[in-house]
Amino acid sequence: MEEEIQNKVEKSGLINIDLEDFYTQGERVLIDIKDYLFQELILREKDFRQAIADHDWSSYQGKLVAVHCSIDAIIPSWAYMLMAVNLQPHAKKVIFGDLDTLETFLFQQSLQSLDLTLYQDERVIINGCGNVPIHDSAYVEISMLLKPIVKSIMFGEACSTVPLYKRPSS
Repeated sequence: MEEEIQNKVEKSGLINIDLEDFYTQGERVLIDIKDYLFQELILREKDFRQAIADHDWSSYQGKLVAVHCSIDAIIPSWAYMLMAVNLQPHAKKVIFGDLDTLETFLFQQSLQSLDLTLYQDERVIINGCGNVPIHDSAYVEISMLLKPIVKSIMFGEACSTVPLYKRPSS
């Protein structure tokens, strides 16, 4: 007589969180303001405004856009603001910073929708591999959100976890 196969992970009471579920879909684009500067060094207002006016901003339709300057130039705040107001009708999201900053922002925003009450006093595993790139900042953010409320936090898969936190017994 064969024994029935049992799912020990399911019976363990562990809760899996897959950060892929919080990944914001969409094409990521980086705009470097240096491309709009005179000799990639100096912002000349008249030329800058003309370049912004001539640019086809509709090419950013539905995209996730990070705006930054990759060179050591003095850029007035209004220049970034002018780019943002031109991008706003088209882009899904616009942030100041590089692509890493964009990923951090998107995960922080997405993780704010997490119903933390579901994890109160639970043992949680944060899945460690998948099909989409998960920015390290997302792992930090989820850890900070969960630590005050869970019994334990682990990283990896149920068959092979790395313990990260265990609430002290009272």
